[in-house]
Amino acid sequence: MPDENRLQRISRESNKAEVHGAWERFVRGEDDVHGVRPEVAISWQRSRDQYHIDPFLTEVPGAPDSQAGYSLDQDVVFAELGFCAAAMANGVADAGGVVTIADAGGRILTSWGDRYTRSVANAGGLAPWFSWSESAVGTNSMGTALVACRAVMIRQTEHWAQAFHDWSCAAVAVRDVVSKEPVAVLNISVWRSELPSTTRQWLERAGVRAQSSLRWRAHDSGAELLAVYTHARGRSRQPLAAVDTAGAVVIADERASVILGVPSNTPALDAVGRWIPQLPALIHAARFATTRARTDNGWTGSTQIFTQLADEPSSVEFRPVFCRGELIGHLISFGAVAGEQFPQAEAGGVLLGQPPRRIVALRAENRMVMLQASEVTVAEADGSGVWLHTDNGRLQAAVSGLDKLEADLAGTGSFLRVHRQYLVNLSRVREVERREKGELVLVMDDPTNTMVPVSRRNVRPVRDALSI
Repeated sequence: MPDENRLQRISRESNKAEVHGAWERFVRGEDDVHGVRPEVAISWQRSRDQYHIDPFLTEVPGAPDSQAGYSLDQDVVFAELGFCAAAMANGVADAGGVVTIADAGGRILTSWGDRYTRSVANAGGLAPWFSWSESAVGTNSMGTALVACRAVMIRQTEHWAQAFHDWSCAAVAVRDVVSKEPVAVLNISVWRSELPSTTRQWLERAGVRAQSSLRWRAHDSGAELLAVYTHARGRSRQPLAAVDTAGAVVIADERASVILGVPSNTPALDAVGRWIPQLPALIHAARFATTRARTDNGWTGSTQIFTQLADEPSSVEFRPVFCRGELIGHLISFGAVAGEQFPQAEAGGVLLGQPPRRIVALRAENRMVMLQASEVTVAEADGSGVWLHTDNGRLQAAVSGLDKLEADLAGTGSFLRVHRQYLVNLSRVREVERREKGELVLVMDDPTNTMVPVSRRNVRPVRDALSI
């Protein structure tokens, strides 16, 4: 056993030296990250090229005051994480560590640990009201967890700032089940030692427990939206639907369901089972309405979007729905106009006067399928033909070559040629995998999670387009 422990210690020191060498090269501007884990290398890329963080900074900045103000969901999560952190505090203190909870902006709210470790942590900025977002200090467990979809471990020299190379940290972000935006982050840090291998699993379990409370609250909000919709339906002469704050459909009547491309009169109370409307512009508009209603609880508004049923844009009215003072969603009425008139350009959707771009695909028996650009994740060249990976399977494009399709989609701003054989919808990229020799592979969010290689010459354009 002693020999085995010695070998493990030598292996860790060797890996630490290899990562530190890669860090030194990357700081100098080279892109050689051999031996660095992909999630760390991608975070380094953001720290250096997007956030321009000084790798030799010595002080953690204070958090801006604008991060103050909590919702009920945040309070629920903070309370749950507080119980988890307090339960873990004694074990962490024995290992010379500290447990912290930070908000969605990376601002530490509270910490646990013994007096000595906390004094060291406080000197290093691991204290309340300091900001640990990636945009503030670069790669670190709290900031990187806020942009990741799972628990993150950052070991010593993997930190972007050299001042933190004595710390090993791990964190998990708890995300809102509706918007998928982070609410809080739970972090464990140890000084001049390694975290146990079970740390990630413990953090993920703590995150699941905290998020379960949000799922119940989202279900209750769905039930409240259904009740408000039912009451309004008897008085509405327009197609009517209820959507949550992210634009997912909770319930739609017969006429609205045809416009949205979702089942009619079928409630979806659970956040994970809600219907995604086949109108990307409506999702953008709903999120814009959410932003406006959260700053003005008396706000109503309307805009115009193109639907599949008409050549001219249709008016859509948004009426925010609140429950116990919290915004939970909107009632939307097609053909109605009220409140603030906002253009789709402002909401991030399709510009007025510009119909949605369509892609024509071929199905057996001489049938054509009219696809919206948002329904296509990847276009793949096969000889002179082009195959489309879509939400409804693999279909052959009507165009004769990938170059022609790329030219047709140039105005959408969503498609990028990543390989001579592949054209990718950037808005449908779910994950980016970095392999040992620096190659990138994109994992798409279609039902089969299609994996697309990025050619070496296209790595830089892809990084720039995805801000990684």
